[in-house]
Amino acid sequence: MEISGYSYQFQCFLKEMTESWDGSYDTGSQSDESYHLERTHIEPIYDAFVCPLTKQIMLDPVTLENGQTFEREAIEKWFKECKESGRKLVCPLTQRELRNADLNPSMALRNTIEEWIARNEAAQRDIAHRSLSLGSSENEVLQALKYIQHICQKSRSNKHAIRNAELIPKIVDMLKNSSRRVRCKALETLRIVVEEDADNKEVMGEGDTIRTIVKFLSHEHSKEREEAVSLLYELSKSEALCEKIGMVNGAILILLGMASSNSENVLAVEKADKTLENLERCEKNVLQMAENGRLQPLLTLLLEGAPETKLAMAAFLGELVLSNDVKVFVARRVGSSLVNVMRSGNMKLREAALKALNQISSCEASAKVLIEETGILPPLVKDLFTVGGNQLPMRLKEISATVLANIVNSGYDFDSVPLGSDHHHTLVSEDIIHSLLHLISNTGPAIECKLLQVLVGLTGSPNTVLDVVAAVKSSGAIISLIQFIEAPQQDLRSASIKLLQNLSPHMGPELADALCGTAGQLGGLIKVISETDGIMEEQAAAVTMLADLPERDIGLTRQLLDEGAFEVFISRLVRFRQGETRGSRFMTPYLEGLVRVLSRLTFVLAEEPDAVAMARENNLAALFTDLLQVNGLDNVQMVSAMALENLSQESKRLTRLPELPKPGFCASIFPCISKPPGITGLCRLHHGTCSFKDTFCLLEGKAVGKLVTCLDHTNEKVVEAALAALCTLLDDDVDVEQGVNVLCEADAIKLILDVLVENRSEILRQRSVWAVERILRTEDIAYEVSGHPNVNTALVDAFRHGDFRTRQIAERALKHVDKIPNFSGVFPNK
Repeated sequence: MEISGYSYQFQCFLKEMTESWDGSYDTGSQSDESYHLERTHIEPIYDAFVCPLTKQIMLDPVTLENGQTFEREAIEKWFKECKESGRKLVCPLTQRELRNADLNPSMALRNTIEEWIARNEAAQRDIAHRSLSLGSSENEVLQALKYIQHICQKSRSNKHAIRNAELIPKIVDMLKNSSRRVRCKALETLRIVVEEDADNKEVMGEGDTIRTIVKFLSHEHSKEREEAVSLLYELSKSEALCEKIGMVNGAILILLGMASSNSENVLAVEKADKTLENLERCEKNVLQMAENGRLQPLLTLLLEGAPETKLAMAAFLGELVLSNDVKVFVARRVGSSLVNVMRSGNMKLREAALKALNQISSCEASAKVLIEETGILPPLVKDLFTVGGNQLPMRLKEISATVLANIVNSGYDFDSVPLGSDHHHTLVSEDIIHSLLHLISNTGPAIECKLLQVLVGLTGSPNTVLDVVAAVKSSGAIISLIQFIEAPQQDLRSASIKLLQNLSPHMGPELADALCGTAGQLGGLIKVISETDGIMEEQAAAVTMLADLPERDIGLTRQLLDEGAFEVFISRLVRFRQGETRGSRFMTPYLEGLVRVLSRLTFVLAEEPDAVAMARENNLAALFTDLLQVNGLDNVQMVSAMALENLSQESKRLTRLPELPKPGFCASIFPCISKPPGITGLCRLHHGTCSFKDTFCLLEGKAVGKLVTCLDHTNEKVVEAALAALCTLLDDDVDVEQGVNVLCEADAIKLILDVLVENRSEILRQRSVWAVERILRTEDIAYEVSGHPNVNTALVDAFRHGDFRTRQIAERALKHVDKIPNFSGVFPNK
């Protein structure tokens, strides 16, 4: 019976009552008054209560035939030892032989002992109750808590007695004690009190107790944290308390932190993790855990829960913000299940599944998992294209379109992913692209934006862009796509511009014609490019798209002139050079695009007088020369050099030649004695009046030195463009001898020879061979170069391996250095 443990417990307590916290005897640590007070409440131990063998209070007293009383267990052990040793059966107290081993229960004595124990324990509980108060000393409180622990560990009925004596609230009050030792002991005592006792747990759940316990999880003192988490673990075994623990603000987050800690006590980490496992029985707690990064419980419920639970978990998953690593984990764990739900007839479940898929598909790695492991593409495309009674509501089609956009922008090779069992249709099949284009023209802005993003993803891959281009051409959809440039919705406009940017390298003439043939779109594009609120992706895409259009399309250039686009772009470039434009990650493509669009003017100078006027008015030659010095932007330097080449080629046509005075009478009769009048201030190259601003003469503008510097660039494209621009100084339309002198003065000869020797590309070989042949027409230079073995070898190599024209030029160059004899005078002229 339960009472059987009382006597031993009580004796232990009597001994402990005179011991201090650390177990050593120290009666001085407790006042004499309180010590005697405790003793007066305990009835004396009667000798009849004590077993002669064990010297302990008897639990089950029995009497022998001679009237002596012993503890049943002790006397039975005595009889057994007598029997095993072959001795006579004697009374252990009198040593007289007994006739039998009969044991008669002493019920009256037993009842008396039980009553005595009950009275004493009631007295001790009363002492403990009075000791657990703010006025008690630390030692009194500790002794009371130790007593409660002791009796609760020995009997479950004692736990009931502790509850009935209303000691639990008194222990809880000790959590607010100023002594850390008391607080730790109180937490430990509460854990013992509630172990395997649902009623005591229920009492603990009342009021603000759980919140108080949770606060200890944040204490710096590790002992308090360990005791608090152990107590919470015991409380969490009660399903009724799981929700209450989860309702305490921050409780689950703190437990998650402890469970994943590398510095916490191992036992505390284990208890925190087990507590969380218990809390998972409450769905609200599962949602909290998911929100704070512990997703496994939610995913398990999503896979194994009841339909309404699956719905709740999927819906919540769709609202979570997940890291990319977690998205991959979720895609692998529940991706297939979510895709299967898409095929079900339950619209609520489908909506929740789509929202969850939208969340986890928004990273490249997780999108690839969904493609490869779940077969997500066929049901997605079906959801988008199905019409009639089985079609999805428009709000769900929008989510489907968003998921498809996420999937497509993962960079996967979609021309190898079949959409059906026949393996003939893929996402870039012509009929599928036609269907997407048709859907774009017949839905609302939200879906249109997402479908445009799908096409952006498909055209962003070199493996699929040509398939989309072919479908756009065959459908004649370019006009409708351009319309979106004027869309009031920023995201829709941005998506359309990105798509047009991807199409422009492959559909330049069609895009240029469409922009010129529709009203407003070109102006809308210029407006986007010229917005002043920093450089955004949309602006960079718009100017890049425009830059990719055919540079010699006079019609487009004229319309850009009419729209005032070039003045706007020049202003933006000037602001950039002056440091007034805010930088961003889109600054480089934006600037490259501006320079490329502006360079269009230099391709139509001969045919378009307005282009010449624009270049003069804005001193474009100086601007492009300045841009040669933009370090780190190779394409800007390359395009600027190309523009200077175009401008320089127009210099001979634009140079104003001097009007010579008519010869006098004598000069007309005796021309041999006449000399032409000398005119000063003429250009050495063009023999006319030149200026950098009006005739774009490189020599006048001091651009030669900056182009020469570019010959030493690490990017061969920049070198090609710079060399081409410098070659305009050696054209047949200029004074070649003076051109060579100009290059000599700019220390360009050696660099041009180095370009020839290095032979970095076929274009560079062709241009450098041409330039070197012109330079070698100067005898002094030819003589000096003739002894340069590397140059001679490079010329021989060009003569042997170049194309027809390069071989011809290389042959002439080799003749200049006497490596090939000149046979021009051997045969008579016909």
